[in-house]
Amino acid sequence: MSIIPSFFGGRRTIFDPFSTDIWDPFNEFPLSTSLSVPRSQFSNETAAFANARIDWKETPEAHIFKADLPGLKKEEVKVEVEEGRVLQISGERSRENEEKNDQWHRMERSSGKFLRRFRLPENAKIDQVKAGMENGVLTVTVPKEEVKKPEVKAIEISS
Repeated sequence: MSIIPSFFGGRRTIFDPFSTDIWDPFNEFPLSTSLSVPRSQFSNETAAFANARIDWKETPEAHIFKADLPGLKKEEVKVEVEEGRVLQISGERSRENEEKNDQWHRMERSSGKFLRRFRLPENAKIDQVKAGMENGVLTVTVPKEEVKKPEVKAIEISS
C-alpha cells in the first residue's frame, strides 16, 4: 500500500503492486491485529520516513538490498534475519532539538522510526548476510547457494 497526497485534502491510500509491505486490512481499526505495527511504535507523523525506499536486486551470486538513509549513522540502523527467512531493516532518525528562540520557516525533513521486511527466497544463505553503510547508503548482501548443475553423462550408442 502506498500513501499519496490527495488534491482534495488529506491523504488517500492506493494499491501498489510492487510494495513489499505486509498489508493489514484492519489497519484503520482501533484494535490492533497480529500483523499491524503498534500505534505507539510508529505514529502517522512519521509516515514519510517509515516507508524507507529500498532497492532489491538479484545477481548470480547474491541478493543485494540498498537503502538510502541520509543523515543516519550505522549505530542508528539495525539489520536482522528473523525466523522464516525474513530480512528486517529498521532504524530511527531523531527529530532535531528545538530551541526556545528558534523560528522555523520550513520543516520538510522527516524523522521517526522505519521498518521494512523482505521474505528471502530458499536459495539465500541467511547465515552469511553482510551489511555495510557508506555515504548514507546501506547495502545488505545476502549470498545465494550455488546452483548445482545436473551431471550429464554421455551414453555411447551401440549398434
